[in-house]
Amino acid sequence: MKRRREMEKGSEIRSAIEELSMVVKVKTGEDHDAAVHVQHDTAHIPTRPFLSVCNSILQVLDKIGPTMAVLRQDVHQNIQRLEMAHESNPSKYSNFVEMLKKEVNEGNARKGASCCKAFVWLTRSMDFMAALLQRLAKDPRQSMEQAVEESYSIALKPWHGWISSAAFKVALKLVPDDKTFITLLLAKDENLDTLLEEMQALTSLLLPFLEEIHSILGSLGLDRLKAT
Repeated sequence: MKRRREMEKGSEIRSAIEELSMVVKVKTGEDHDAAVHVQHDTAHIPTRPFLSVCNSILQVLDKIGPTMAVLRQDVHQNIQRLEMAHESNPSKYSNFVEMLKKEVNEGNARKGASCCKAFVWLTRSMDFMAALLQRLAKDPRQSMEQAVEESYSIALKPWHGWISSAAFKVALKLVPDDKTFITLLLAKDENLDTLLEEMQALTSLLLPFLEEIHSILGSLGLDRLKAT
């Protein structure tokens, strides 16, 4: 409830910035080499802060409306799956990479509803959001439909089967116009210029974080997973 009240007071973008800043603080508070090294043997992705970032991204997806319903549900289910895995051993899995390595070593990374799959698709959902916000921050008056479609084509389409791609194409017609979306994202105490600055601030934090995650996924052989 506290989290919900905080969301109501400020913009979802602002909340995502705060959550991602916490991830950066946790990582920079570690040994420097471990914080910046992307090889899986030393990499560290703090679990709780990462899931908080994902929840904030979920709030932004909500603003796009019915078009993102399937993606939103997927994000929500993946967050739940990873939360359950973390809760099974909070100490051991305080670093997400340990969770990924365990499944890879056991040969379960690509099987069923694995944590590796959940993590990969959460990462791609954040890729999509980063691409979309980056486009809107540069030109908030561009066609929302075009911005969503271009972001989808870059971040998600290469990994989707034809059924998912076709469903997205139909849902794209339900995207709100640019003015409506911007209005939905605005907090009560801010204007368009402030929101655009926050979008830029979020992407400046999110892009290098995602780059590091993709490097870790690549080192574990998980970066090419496709939808089944």
